[in-house]
Amino acid sequence: MADRVRLVGLRFQACHGALPHEREVPQGFEVDVEMTCDLSRAGASDRLEDTVNYGAVAEVVRQVMEAAPVALLERLATLVAQNVLGLSGVLSVSVRVRKMAPPLAVGGGYAEVEVVRDG
Repeated sequence: MADRVRLVGLRFQACHGALPHEREVPQGFEVDVEMTCDLSRAGASDRLEDTVNYGAVAEVVRQVMEAAPVALLERLATLVAQNVLGLSGVLSVSVRVRKMAPPLAVGGGYAEVEVVRDG
């Protein structure tokens, strides 16, 4: 199956991280979600109910990002993936979570984790 729906660059301010101050001071995150699904029915019908509603996907991501803090990007990505896989029509999902200003000894850059899960 080659059909995909993507949400790219969803932005959040949240308090996730392994260090104590990261759980207290909001910091920038970005999330990308790529879902494999069968879009043939929606392509023929032009009806929202025949496709993956990316508004619902964005809401799932928002709920995870705004929930209680977690230590690892891996956990955030896994929680998003698990919840997106529960949506109708999603066969598999790839989730990328980026921390835009991780606590590194060097300046610039971001940290990113990607998880891929099948339904």
